[in-house]
Amino acid sequence: MENPVIGFIGLGLMGGNMVECLQTNGFEPVIMARNKDVLAAAVARGARVANSPKDMAQQCDIIMLCVTTSDVVEGLIYGDDGILAGIKDGAVVIDFGTSIPDSTRKIGADLAAKGAGMIDAPLGRTPAHAKDGLLNIMAAGDKDTFDTVKSVLDVLGENIFYLGALGAGHTTKLINNFMGMTTVSAMSQAFAVADQAGVDRQQLYDIMSTGPSNSPFMAFCKKYAVDGVSDLGFSIANANKDLGYFLKMVEDMGTRSEIAEGTSNNLQAAVDAGQSQGNVPEIFDYFKTLKN
Repeated sequence: MENPVIGFIGLGLMGGNMVECLQTNGFEPVIMARNKDVLAAAVARGARVANSPKDMAQQCDIIMLCVTTSDVVEGLIYGDDGILAGIKDGAVVIDFGTSIPDSTRKIGADLAAKGAGMIDAPLGRTPAHAKDGLLNIMAAGDKDTFDTVKSVLDVLGENIFYLGALGAGHTTKLINNFMGMTTVSAMSQAFAVADQAGVDRQQLYDIMSTGPSNSPFMAFCKKYAVDGVSDLGFSIANANKDLGYFLKMVEDMGTRSEIAEGTSNNLQAAVDAGQSQGNVPEIFDYFKTLKN
């Protein structure tokens, strides 16, 4: 696909920087976003604003979504002025968010009935990586469709992983986030229990970090629990949502994950305690207050 017209919906921390990266690399995207300041900044750099998802789909060869939930994605696709109502033959929708795989596969089938393709391509790394085109991208979908958009994905990502059939990207991201958020919860509680037991948290870190438990996640947890610095950049609310999606996915598979259930219960309790907008390592504060 040469010189595609790109549409982009969702200019949050990640999406806004992705749009800026596209613009730095010569694209003039058609955009939609709730944040008026971010929208204005992108327009000042040459972006155009769509009136609706349908309007965007009628103009664009590739429609990129970087939004919060599967419900939001489905609303953008199936609404009265939704993408499905305006999608062009041969166009491709790319969902960069973290979504439920069954929802992704259903959307893909409905787009295919209109002659359009879909790639699920959830992201790894940070908004700073997004701005510089250095994301990790877990892409899945029809291989010919993937090949069609690969050159654009290369603009946004340093590492592009092709994972196979549609839904595999979202499946992999949910497994990745289950592992990561469970690790952060466990390490944060380890620091909280140390505190309650009168064990020095810095010494605990010095001991654990010299062994196989050491990891970047441990460093993030230590930054908050020991140093009071919270910079993981992923909220307890988002982690809670992703663990819920992971549990829905394994339920749809006919199995269960008791470890994920425990982590999900902890995250939900932290949300209920008013910590939803805190970064995930801040769940340490919730664990510090736990009583029988």
